[in-house]
Amino acid sequence: LAAAAGLGLLYAVLRVPVRLRDGLAAVTVFLSTLTPKFYFALTVTSSFISGLIFVFEWWHFRKYGTSFIEQVSVSHLRPLIGGAESSPPAPAAFSAGENESSRQNMPECKVWRNPLNLFRGAEYSRYMWVTGKEPLTYYDMNLSAQDHQTFFTCDTDALRPSDTVMQKAWRERNPQARIKAAYQALELNNDCATAYVLLAEEEATTIVDAEKYFKQALKAGEMIYRKSQNCHSQSPQHEAQLRRDTNVLVYVKRRLAMCARKLGRIREAVKMMRDLMKEFPLLSMLNIHENLLEALLELQAYADVQAVLAKYDDISLPKSAAICYTAALLKARAVSERFSPETASRRGLSTAEINAVEAIHRAVEFNPHVPKYLLEMKSLVLPPEHILKRGDSEAVAYAFFHLQHWKRIEGALNLLHCTWEGTFRMIPYPLEKGHLFYPYPSCTETADRELLPTFHEVSVYPQKELPFFIHFTAGLCSFSAMLALLTHQFPELMVIFAKA
Repeated sequence: LAAAAGLGLLYAVLRVPVRLRDGLAAVTVFLSTLTPKFYFALTVTSSFISGLIFVFEWWHFRKYGTSFIEQVSVSHLRPLIGGAESSPPAPAAFSAGENESSRQNMPECKVWRNPLNLFRGAEYSRYMWVTGKEPLTYYDMNLSAQDHQTFFTCDTDALRPSDTVMQKAWRERNPQARIKAAYQALELNNDCATAYVLLAEEEATTIVDAEKYFKQALKAGEMIYRKSQNCHSQSPQHEAQLRRDTNVLVYVKRRLAMCARKLGRIREAVKMMRDLMKEFPLLSMLNIHENLLEALLELQAYADVQAVLAKYDDISLPKSAAICYTAALLKARAVSERFSPETASRRGLSTAEINAVEAIHRAVEFNPHVPKYLLEMKSLVLPPEHILKRGDSEAVAYAFFHLQHWKRIEGALNLLHCTWEGTFRMIPYPLEKGHLFYPYPSCTETADRELLPTFHEVSVYPQKELPFFIHFTAGLCSFSAMLALLTHQFPELMVIFAKA
């Protein structure tokens, strides 16, 4: 029986070449009977089908951000052949209400005052003296002039000669003319708080000198503020004067706290900021909490940082890079020291690591320009006096002050480096849809170019690359259409080519 089976197997093997020869002969006969019309119809049909596939792939990518063929292969075919692809976890820990409410209130490209803006004389001018480059654009300085006129002037300035002079001073374009006007105002009234503010911002060449001017401004501002409080209910003009004097007092106290922070008196700065937020709780739009977050991070008081975030990282409040990335930093701090990409890929992510990755993805979706500055893939410049939220200007302002805090926590930048690019695979289509926030505004690049100096290369929102199968189907469609055209024009040559 074994011998018979062996002979049968040998006979079958010997018959294979004969069958192949018969099959090839049949194919040759079939090809020799085909006409050019058949080849033309075949190429036209294949071109039409590949074109339909290409249109469907493009529509699916525009709507869902992924290739349909790749999605099917990853979701259904790869598990059948025993493969598995580790994809970054989808951030499900955040409330869907934030996403929906943000979408309904989609803001335009509004420019905000930088909460951590530097001092004109003590910092921006020093940079210009050393490098010969102007760190502030005319557009940015013009916005600051408008802010000063809004904060520090009112309709009752005509009643006080010193305030009338300062009203003109804020409109001056020449710094020396502004400083001269401030001295004129002090000659008329030695307790003109806004004159001391201008001298502290622009004439003082060191933070120590700026702090001296601000202390004089504080003394004068508190006295004027108390007077305004006593008579603010007498008329609408007095109410406007109280608002102006309140703005001056808050501005001076905040800048004094920033001077203390820059001079190393961190605890004093934190106390001044907390007192200011407690005394004027309705002025939260000034974002004093961002100054407080940065000072607390310098103290490494992470529990206090978390308490501030719990109050201001709320659905109803506008977000900022400082809030989103500080929240990510605290989550990363819990796992970054022991995090390893190789270990995580083998055993999977723990709950704490998932939370950290989700927080990083959330921060990157809000402002995608920050990681390149934190990872020092792009050089920093001095932050402007105004920023555009979610723009490159905000990223520069955040990284300028917070890079040291990320470096201080071991492994935090490594975790950011390993995970931040995964955000763009999760967002359906960056320029049209958002996952946790409203869609990324398309006007940010234009506004950032106005805010940032010309020698700085403005960062652009990273575009999602087209999937491989869209390129493949487009090429297949174009190639088959070209074959159909050649078959129609040169039928005999194409038949000879196909038979060969």
